[in-house]
Amino acid sequence: MTTGPATEGLLRELAPRALGAVVRRYGHFADAEDAVQEALLAAATTWPADGQPDDPLAWLIRVASRRMADQYRSDDARRRREELAASWSLIPPGPVPAQDDTLTLMLMCCHPALTPASAIPLTLRAVGGLTTAGIAAAFLVPEATMAQRISRAKAKIKASAEPLALPRPGAGGERMRLVLHVLYLIFNEGYAASSGPDLARTDLSGEAIRLARAVHAAVPQDAEVTGLLALMLLTDARRPARTGADGELVPLAEQDRSLWDRAAIAEGVALITEALRQGQVGEYQVQAAIAAVHDQAAGHASTDWPEILALYGLLERMTGNPMVTLNRAVAAAMAHGPAAGLALLDGLGGPLGDHHRLHSVRAHLLEQAGDTRSAIAEFEAAAARTSNAREQRYLTMKAARLATGQGDSGSW
Repeated sequence: MTTGPATEGLLRELAPRALGAVVRRYGHFADAEDAVQEALLAAATTWPADGQPDDPLAWLIRVASRRMADQYRSDDARRRREELAASWSLIPPGPVPAQDDTLTLMLMCCHPALTPASAIPLTLRAVGGLTTAGIAAAFLVPEATMAQRISRAKAKIKASAEPLALPRPGAGGERMRLVLHVLYLIFNEGYAASSGPDLARTDLSGEAIRLARAVHAAVPQDAEVTGLLALMLLTDARRPARTGADGELVPLAEQDRSLWDRAAIAEGVALITEALRQGQVGEYQVQAAIAAVHDQAAGHASTDWPEILALYGLLERMTGNPMVTLNRAVAAAMAHGPAAGLALLDGLGGPLGDHHRLHSVRAHLLEQAGDTRSAIAEFEAAAARTSNAREQRYLTMKAARLATGQGDSGSW
């Protein structure tokens, strides 16, 4: 019997909580993850036929604990642990932990010793419930390569002897920033895929939002956590209008705003308003504020571009990120004309190199300024440098339309 959507959703929700409880009780992250995966498989195959247990989380923890005991018994190299393993299997199932270990599990996955390239897949696997094959497909690498990357990440965590626990008061700031950064990267890759045939990966962006909700539920008083969740919701709200019937990219200026998710916008606006009231403004809050200005505008032309320009100026001072400067150039062009935006692009060739987005923004500004020949060259350069097929097609068509006198100046 196949697993129904309700069971699949429940298992996805319970997986990080079960893993967190088993790791916190027994240690050994990799062994615990294997045991929980086996428990999830057992649940997926038995619950549809036998019925869901009264306490699904306790069931998963109990089955995973038994799997760990069986593993230790059968491993000759760990024979010395047989007595301990046997004692575990004899312990009657206790009450389900009152705490939700999702956040602490994310903190472990985002260990400072791990690079984002390792922390992201480990988080998606351990907390998001994605398979190694699914993660490998998302990042366009062979499954074996991704499996090795995840295994190395687990080994680093084991070597660090990092306990599964919330950081002591005042010591969790950097780890929380790492968690937020990883979730931000996951969402961005899902909302605007860096490569591949599709413009977006909704499985990744959706998972990032789910995990951000879990973090927000654990630390609702953290303004930056609230800001990140708001940013995701306000950005993802536009997703239904970002692609046409055939999956082609639809720029912001041409989107049918009636397709935007108004419930997500309302929730995002409420969250960012709440966060900003705390008076500790961070970069995710500023980005969410920018997204809120876009989402609340009746149309592209009536957007409060001076406000967006000011917010990008604040964000640029906070981060020093050249991509922020690139976005500020777009806002400057909309507020004060293309010449103002082009002036801000000077000097970005160093920090951004030959990035396709620099060529794309310059192309749009040159088109607005009436320099068609230069705009065509920049659109072609941008198309040659992006790895996303949908984006490449859009940029190529922009160049072709300008070459035949069919340009649509201002279509971003």
